Amino acid sequence: MIGYFKQAIVPVLLLVLAGATGCSVQAGDRDNKSPQAEQQKDGTLSKAGLRLVALTISSGGQSHVFTVELAGTAQEQARGLMFRKELAPDKGMIFPFTETRMANFWMKNTVIPLDIIFIRSDRTIESIAANTTPYSLDPVESGEPVAAVLELAGGRAAELGIVPGDKVEWPD
Repeated sequence: MIGYFKQAIVPVLLLVLAGATGCSVQAGDRDNKSPQAEQQKDGTLSKAGLRLVALTISSGGQSHVFTVELAGTAQEQARGLMFRKELAPDKGMIFPFTETRMANFWMKNTVIPLDIIFIRSDRTIESIAANTTPYSLDPVESGEPVAAVLELAGGRAAELGIVPGDKVEWPD
């Protein structure tokens, strides 16, 4: 009887937990190694405990530099920028995937509008979902398989003239 209970309740709990995620990628895209458990290259962590890295977008002959949080584990990616009340114009979050795939995000529990930038494996921008709607359950999807997703403050890509095809660089 206990074995049956475990088999029946575990999938239900997983569904409940999966439904509690916000502007995030589907769980299971990365392993569960915590950045705190690994030796940091530069020792710089965000208030949320995520590794901070410099990310540069080359667009129209200009370089735009951001300090982004690296959401490297499935848990970090599931939380994303949920519940954050602000995001500075030079900040963001990068979601690198272990394998190139279609990406599907939503804005549940995400308080602020975001630009969701889908990045191909050659690190060019595939597409941009601009000014996504806070708290929306509507899927925000890439148009083709991608290697990473970048989230910036809503409207920031348009302000800087960032467009599909632009190059994005960050340390692995």
